[in-house]
Amino acid sequence: MNRLFFCAVVVLALVLSACGGGATSSPATAEPAAAETVTLRVWSYQNPAWNNANQDLIDKFTAQNPNVEVKYETFDYDTFIQTLQTSMTAGTEADVIEIFGTWACSYAEGGRLLEVPADIMTYEQAKELFFAAPLSGYYCDGKLYGLPNEFNLENGGALVNLDLFAKHGITYPPQWSTFGDLVKDAKTLTEHEGGAMTRAGFHFTNGDGMAFTFLAGILQQGSDYFADDGKHFNFDSPEARNIAQLMVDMAQKEVVIDPVLFNNEANAVHTAFFTGNVGIGFVGSYAAAEGLANYPDIKLDYTAIPPYFGDKQVFAADSGWGKVVSKNSKHPVEAWKLAQFMTTNPEFALQFAATSTTIPAIKSIVENPDKLLEGEPFLKSILPILPNGRYIGDVTDRDQLFYEIIYPSILEAMQGSITVDQAVQRIHTEANAMVDAG
Repeated sequence: MNRLFFCAVVVLALVLSACGGGATSSPATAEPAAAETVTLRVWSYQNPAWNNANQDLIDKFTAQNPNVEVKYETFDYDTFIQTLQTSMTAGTEADVIEIFGTWACSYAEGGRLLEVPADIMTYEQAKELFFAAPLSGYYCDGKLYGLPNEFNLENGGALVNLDLFAKHGITYPPQWSTFGDLVKDAKTLTEHEGGAMTRAGFHFTNGDGMAFTFLAGILQQGSDYFADDGKHFNFDSPEARNIAQLMVDMAQKEVVIDPVLFNNEANAVHTAFFTGNVGIGFVGSYAAAEGLANYPDIKLDYTAIPPYFGDKQVFAADSGWGKVVSKNSKHPVEAWKLAQFMTTNPEFALQFAATSTTIPAIKSIVENPDKLLEGEPFLKSILPILPNGRYIGDVTDRDQLFYEIIYPSILEAMQGSITVDQAVQRIHTEANAMVDAG
């Protein structure tokens, strides 16, 4: 889920306390003025690896700035979303907030976020520092409202079970020049027992995977999923039908996935792969490290997959997690310096990525990846595609579009309940209704 800059040294302004006393005190004998203690609150969602990475950077910051106290609070994901919505309305949110970049503009448009000060970073400087996909979510109506930690990549790569490749005599590394080559191996990896699929050759039927596949497939055919106004959607198109048909074929023609037994609600790719029930699992690279922590004996790798159409892995990506500052912060100068400290220093960004098993948003780290790959070797095959990613754009409500519109429609088509044409038309109609309602 952009995880450097021109300057990593942060200097806090010291606020001198008033000199006490009356006529008996003098400049020659007065005690040295003490810096005023500034207390900042930082919020993020609960994820042990991320929380450890954030806490370590906070500790470094307060060690260098002893007059700043930081209270770090975390929330489980659902509570975090609710807390942001209610607190920002009430004006009780934290000073610095770790926010998903794709959400940032909705809060900025509501007047809840501070613009990044020019002395912290201009947008031109940010474009030099960060990849476009993670940065763009924080850039709204010509203003920059946050700084990304990570490149949130759910495209272009997959987990592979090395034991299953060996069991079925499949060459590894895989010889995939086209997506059809991957499908051929996936068919070999698929297993059935008593007429039921017991092992999926290629599992991609999770909420993020299906939505990102759908969007990438449209882009790879040289089309776009936005209408001409840049706000509404154009899902009622030949390109949308082509990628939807390819996804349906995975279930009905190639039979490398059973979408009734393997989906977001049952045998999700994150769990099914690590329990040995999937040969190739389409998911972000972060799943490799997370899975090995719980299943240390599984033999796996993470590898790039070919594009669905054409020969270039073009894709849409969320703007990943990063740091913003509340409009209600009583200490905006210190808050922005903390946010800058936690996002823009290459050394710290590399440390954050290694601890949180994420992909840094900073281009220079990826362009010289040796140190990054020491801690995250699973990233090697997909780092070259990062410049091909574009920001997903203003999709009105990302979670609604992904989980309530695209995923269920294509899943039903894969399961045979509706046709591809019906699925695409429904996605088009419901997505544009969402825009109009928003």
